[in-house]
Amino acid sequence: MTKVVGGIAEFDEALKIVLSHAADMVGGHRESVGLLGCGGRVLAEAVNADRDQPPFDRSTRDGFAVRAADVAAGSFLVVGLIRAGELWQGGPLGCNAAIEIMTGAPIPGGADAVVMVEHVERHGDEIRLLAGRAVRSGENIVPRGSEAQVGQTVLASGTVIEGAEIALAAACGYSSLRVFRRPRVAIVATGDELVELADTPGPQQIRNSNSYGLAELVARAGGEAVRLPIAPDKRAELEETIRIARGCDLMLLSGGVSMGKYDLVEEVLERMGAEFFFTGVKMQPGKPVVFGRLPSNGTFPAQFFFGLPGNPVSTQVTFHCFVEPLLRAMGGAGAHGPRFVQATLAEEIAGKAGLMRVLPARLTADRVRPEVRLVGWQGSGDLAANARANCYAVLPPEREQFVAGDVITVLLR
Repeated sequence: MTKVVGGIAEFDEALKIVLSHAADMVGGHRESVGLLGCGGRVLAEAVNADRDQPPFDRSTRDGFAVRAADVAAGSFLVVGLIRAGELWQGGPLGCNAAIEIMTGAPIPGGADAVVMVEHVERHGDEIRLLAGRAVRSGENIVPRGSEAQVGQTVLASGTVIEGAEIALAAACGYSSLRVFRRPRVAIVATGDELVELADTPGPQQIRNSNSYGLAELVARAGGEAVRLPIAPDKRAELEETIRIARGCDLMLLSGGVSMGKYDLVEEVLERMGAEFFFTGVKMQPGKPVVFGRLPSNGTFPAQFFFGLPGNPVSTQVTFHCFVEPLLRAMGGAGAHGPRFVQATLAEEIAGKAGLMRVLPARLTADRVRPEVRLVGWQGSGDLAANARANCYAVLPPEREQFVAGDVITVLLR
């Protein structure tokens, strides 16, 4: 018996449902991957510091290592120089002495401050602070172990690995990392109107663009896309394709979820025992989106699925809003919502009562004030407009009009 928890849901309610299931996810199998192949992967085992970071008291400036208590003497005698990668071999720093030091070099014994080179005047081997300058103990020095101490976890399991994480792992001596296997995502495009790229479309046909767009979005969200053949609008063929898709961790179907006579996705899933968590969301575009789960059987475990609208902008909007959070959690990254930010609206635009509008837009960010404006589009089939956009403007259902200067939510992609 099919179980329907909710029919058409409010946007926030639908997202809450997805995130509640995401919170129960744990990463799957683990594998070791070379450090340079870890970008975008999810860490499955913690990275620990193999020694103190920094491993010595480190100068953060080019300047002169001194004893702060000697500043009252007014001048210092320069007795040597330390470059990055060198250790001072001349013994502890004496009274009123200074050692020229480069950024990143170890602080010599006896010194407790670094005076920036810009803050002194030098005459031969003598330096003097410029008028009005002072120096305090600890100034321009990063103490040993202040960034991380030996054995300390610096990257936790579940961390998405990007450039900063790779650099940190390298600093700790890791040449490879244990990461979660990428979830395999079956992509099923449905519809008699679709043809593959190698075929010449007839006057009534369109190319299967959704399958390719979803494959890229899946890869960016940490999954491994498995593109299946187009499923025609016929019950037996659609059911057979869905059975093939059961071999993946997650199934995405595009098209066939509206109210038309040949929109068969929900009907076929229902016959296969699907549990539906929602069968639509009060949003534009993307209202027909479906989220549910097929039960386990003797061959496959239970499998989450999304039925995404067939219009390509709707497909991609609903992916970012609902599929991506679940997919990232399946890959071990934890339950996190879509990437929303705030920006100032550049123009007056209309909302729609009762519907969350998620519209193609361009975000122009400068240091002072990020600004967003809509991209002109011809509806949810307008692939060209979606490609001109770099984000989506999110207009809540409580308002029917927005004016320039309003601060609104922006969905990043």
